[in-house]
Amino acid sequence: MSGSIKRPACSYGKSGSAVVGIIAFSCGVILLYWLSILPPPEWLIAAILLLTLTLSCSLSPVASRLTVFALGLFAGLFWASWHAGERLSTVLPASLERERLSVSGYLCDIPSPGSFNSLRFSLCITQWHNLPIETGQEARMPDLLKLSWYGHGNEQLPGARLRLEVVLKRPHGSLNPAGFRYEDWLFRTGYRATGSVRSVQSDPAVRCLLHCQYRSLHLSLKNWTTKQFGDARHFPLVSSLLIGHRGQMEQNHWDVLKATGTIHLVAISGLHLGLVALGAGFLCRRLLLALPARSVSDGARRRIVFTAVLSCCLIYALAAGFTVPTRRALVMVVAGGWLVLMSRQAPVWQAFLAALAAVLVLDPFAPLDQGFWLSFTAVAILIAVFSARLAGTGSVTGLVVAQLAVFGGLWPILAIFGQGQPLVGLLANLAAIPWVSLVVMPILVTGGLITAVVPGAAQLFVPLFDLALGVLWYVLTWFSEWQAPDMAASVPEIVAWALLTITLVFIPFARFRFVAALLAVSWLMYPGPTSVENPDLRAPEIRFWDVGQGLSVLVRQGREVLVYDTGPAVPGVFSAVESTLLPNLEAEGIRRIDTLVVSHADSDHAGGVAELIRQIEVGRVIAGEPIPLRHQVADLSVSGCKRSSQRLGSLILEFWQGEGVTDGNDASCLVRIYHPESGTEWLLPGDITQPIEAQYLAYLAAREDFQEPVTRVLVAPHHGSKTSSSEAWVRALRPDQVIYTAGYRHRYGHPHPTVTARYAGVGAVPLNTACSGSIVMTIEDNQLALKEMRHGASFWIGGPGLARDQCKIP
Repeated sequence: MSGSIKRPACSYGKSGSAVVGIIAFSCGVILLYWLSILPPPEWLIAAILLLTLTLSCSLSPVASRLTVFALGLFAGLFWASWHAGERLSTVLPASLERERLSVSGYLCDIPSPGSFNSLRFSLCITQWHNLPIETGQEARMPDLLKLSWYGHGNEQLPGARLRLEVVLKRPHGSLNPAGFRYEDWLFRTGYRATGSVRSVQSDPAVRCLLHCQYRSLHLSLKNWTTKQFGDARHFPLVSSLLIGHRGQMEQNHWDVLKATGTIHLVAISGLHLGLVALGAGFLCRRLLLALPARSVSDGARRRIVFTAVLSCCLIYALAAGFTVPTRRALVMVVAGGWLVLMSRQAPVWQAFLAALAAVLVLDPFAPLDQGFWLSFTAVAILIAVFSARLAGTGSVTGLVVAQLAVFGGLWPILAIFGQGQPLVGLLANLAAIPWVSLVVMPILVTGGLITAVVPGAAQLFVPLFDLALGVLWYVLTWFSEWQAPDMAASVPEIVAWALLTITLVFIPFARFRFVAALLAVSWLMYPGPTSVENPDLRAPEIRFWDVGQGLSVLVRQGREVLVYDTGPAVPGVFSAVESTLLPNLEAEGIRRIDTLVVSHADSDHAGGVAELIRQIEVGRVIAGEPIPLRHQVADLSVSGCKRSSQRLGSLILEFWQGEGVTDGNDASCLVRIYHPESGTEWLLPGDITQPIEAQYLAYLAAREDFQEPVTRVLVAPHHGSKTSSSEAWVRALRPDQVIYTAGYRHRYGHPHPTVTARYAGVGAVPLNTACSGSIVMTIEDNQLALKEMRHGASFWIGGPGLARDQCKIP
């Protein structure tokens, strides 16, 4: 008779149902963020109650599992939608936007220098003063603000508890199919209003409870760190790795880290907390082994080590600001520590799922974080790789295998987020991760702890910090300058890395594993075809990108592409080319711009031209002001805007510029796009003013071959400024649609009410990219078809009562 013990079948059934429920709950939370509307909570509650009653009935095993899955799915949906609804219910009334308001509160993060000599910080609101709103509405006012204090970038705030005079606006950002969405980030982080500070004073009357006290302590820790280690040559890296404050990082730091794929090294996450956990566990275990034998039982020893590891990780997480990635890493450390140190007899995948569910319960907004997907995918890959390898691996082999697997496995995730991965990042991480793990972090943590206990010890550790970080930075800088190819996430590369990852996981023999890995990497390194052909588009398409206060238009048909203007840019701060044009061109598969037209040299129309030309092949360049453009981009061949016409598929493009004007707004290169079959016209006039408008109208009147369009779409000159769109211009053109490309609540106040009234007077349908997001126009059955990006946008962008839903053209 066998001595083995069999577990009851019911225990397997319960365990299996729990796993199914956890997976379903996680899927439900994630599913919410794919929806364009927020599900009504009463419907979700009704579904949960119905499924709970169904589960109490006698069901077959398959039906029971399906019911558990459905129940978990609706529970996850309800949990996430409830939190999302609560967050969206706090809103700044539209009537209070751009008004001067008085608030009291405390600092929610460490202030850091920003653009335009500003000081940027978050404020947790405790009281709104003298609000001109209805009774009871104050309770739903935002409780977290993102603020900038312009002109005071090098100053310090007068304490952590403050009373401020602020000017606010509701969450808003550019809305395009691809690229960074500021509105997503604001919703995820809980900011329900942004704005600028007009006056600051200390306010001791602000109640400082636990969260306020923690934020004050963290600010004090930052000031102490600056005082002790501020003389270090690599202090920005010291501050990032020691206390999680990256406000001292400069653009050159981010450029090097991005080029080498090592930004994760300065974001306190699983790597850093894992190192702290390993160090704390090792030291605690060595101390326990020094005690007399049998003085501590094996179970008590495990509990002590687990408690020590958890305590040290919690302290480090608090010192690092307890940010979202830090909290997520802490949960994963707890799950992993419980599995390893407490000797739980559970599969490692159950611990992984438990950590996933715990993160989503504690932070239902986590799926909006790129880091959430990257971290859990990386952990899943490492579990798959090393749990499948029965024989142990050496430290060097293990590092190489882990890095190859993670590098390849994360490729599809980065592709979904519209990011490539530099090949040099593989080698840079192979060098940087061991150095940070074995040298940098131990020196920083040890130096920080000893300096806190021994006054004056910082003088000893600052040179050590600079030595360790200097080596790291030298290596990363060298890799960033290495001319290795950037690897865009095309299908062959994704297939190659998928094969490589599968190889590392499933092929048991080292010899075959090496050969298969070599073949995958060789395929990856093969440059492939060098064709730069664009996708073939049968119908003409005109896309007006949402670039804020600026203009950028994409015109395409067949394989030909024209881009009119590149949007705004502020050097070192923002570039529409980087945040909007390049991601959207890549998403559309466009690899070449046949004609680039830059209407004139203003920064809201010609921003980032050099970056665009550096990143994508550009054929002909036409500019209203060619000389400034040649100064901006060395050795660039630029043609002036001569009156001419050309074909782009079935479209006729006509170029025109006012006479006797060589610079300024009136030098804008006007482009008329005409589709003869449908009689549709688009007019892109740049920033011309009323005198040049009169010239163009006279030019049209003198043309004998001019065909009056059936449908006319006009981009309002100069974003709807009152210096443009004269009464004669509006009445002569009588557009069917007029598009204002203006920023939301911008200080210039575009479009001007008198201008919008003129266009309304001739029956023009108004559109504003600040309200619509990007606008796409195509010709279908010889009729103009129009699509606004806001229709179908996520519920936290286009939902009822939000900025875009209530956005109005004056």
